[in-house]
Amino acid sequence: MVDIRIPIGLMFTIIGILITVFGFATMSNTGMYQKSLGINVNIIMGILMLVFGLVMLYFARRKKKV
Repeated sequence: MVDIRIPIGLMFTIIGILITVFGFATMSNTGMYQKSLGINVNIIMGILMLVFGLVMLYFARRKKKV
């Protein structure tokens, strides 16, 4: 059976890293975050996606050891 946790984990990890880096790179642009009440949503969502991707990779790796 194909374990889909590995590609999903890789996808979310890579996209999470990219969005987090973009959020840190545009942190000084206050006009960009006016619609979100000044909250840098890119950093928050990037970190959440990164954590989710790493959890998926952890569970995929843990399953293979057994």
